Amino acid sequence: MATYDGIGATYADTRRPDPRIAARVRRALGSATSVINVGAGGSYEPSYTVLAVEPSSVMIAQRPAGSAPALQASAESIPLADDSADAAMALLTVHHWSDLEAGIGELLRIARQRVVVLTFDPGINHRFWLLEEYLPEAAAFDSTRAVAVDRLAMLLGGARIETVPIPHDCTDGFLAAFWRRPEAYLDPEVRAGISLFAQTGDEVVQQGLARLSDDLTSGRWHRRHADLLDRETLDVGYRLLVADL
Repeated sequence: MATYDGIGATYADTRRPDPRIAARVRRALGSATSVINVGAGGSYEPSYTVLAVEPSSVMIAQRPAGSAPALQASAESIPLADDSADAAMALLTVHHWSDLEAGIGELLRIARQRVVVLTFDPGINHRFWLLEEYLPEAAAFDSTRAVAVDRLAMLLGGARIETVPIPHDCTDGFLAAFWRRPEAYLDPEVRAGISLFAQTGDEVVQQGLARLSDDLTSGRWHRRHADLLDRETLDVGYRLLVADL
């Protein structure tokens, strides 16, 4: 909660749900007609969302008008009855939970039919060029909180795992969304909406960004990553897990 009370103020501007990812989430929810969104602000909530569970008051304050009501609570202890909705979803949030097993247990408890989780595979995500070439210290920190996808699937009782390729013009400004738009990482407003920057020491970040700026100015980045420039999508490790109950 402390992280998002600090960085959540820009989310309405920099973390706008991408319609292609939204379509994947809706398909994953299947035939559910009621869903509880756990720990993701107001992002990607379908029209049949009945409740959002969100620990940060800053994030709750930015929920769009007309969206489902929000309950300020943590994923690890959700004050709802068993089987409260057809489905529960948790998008790009499990790596922030203080007790993963407890949080997953709560998702399984409150959902009747299905649980959907969007996360990232650290083995792939941490090889993303921004982390590998410019911010390896940030990747090392992220490894201390990242959740192995296989472990998460096991905790969910054998969830199926779907790859979510990220479009080059993704509107949701999460960490690897700008894989073909490297200049975006030099924008402090963009970085303000990415939790990894908020949780990495400023000196480390600025040193890495200075190298990136130099490589963009010299053209070195574009020569090194010429293979990315014509790609429409890229697998940077984002995974959708779907568990039927």
